[in-house]
Amino acid sequence: MADFGYPRQLRLLTGGDFKRVFDGAVFKVSEQPLLILASPNDLDHPRIGFVISKKNIRRAVKRNRVRRIIRESFRLNQHNLPNIDMVILARKDLDKLDNVALFQLMNRNWSRLSKKASKIQSN
Repeated sequence: MADFGYPRQLRLLTGGDFKRVFDGAVFKVSEQPLLILASPNDLDHPRIGFVISKKNIRRAVKRNRVRRIIRESFRLNQHNLPNIDMVILARKDLDKLDNVALFQLMNRNWSRLSKKASKIQSN
């Protein structure tokens, strides 16, 4: 049975992890209120990190809600994702989406990211 936990090993934790993704982003998936940068890793699982600035989402409550929903979506889809490190960048008005719309947005982006990764990895 698949483990749907969210342990520490599934997160980008250090500045070096984030820098590696920003400097060597191989995949980019973008939709209006969201940008995902990703690069392959040598692990056997994907990892995720967040950059959600006060400039784009003013209230901490809203930033935390967005982070929580994206994290839950990642947790449920982690077994369908390739072995990549990804950084989620929030843009303006991401907090305007309700929970269901944000969850659907993330599911669309996970599948787009998987398709891009499989194309590049198969070449």
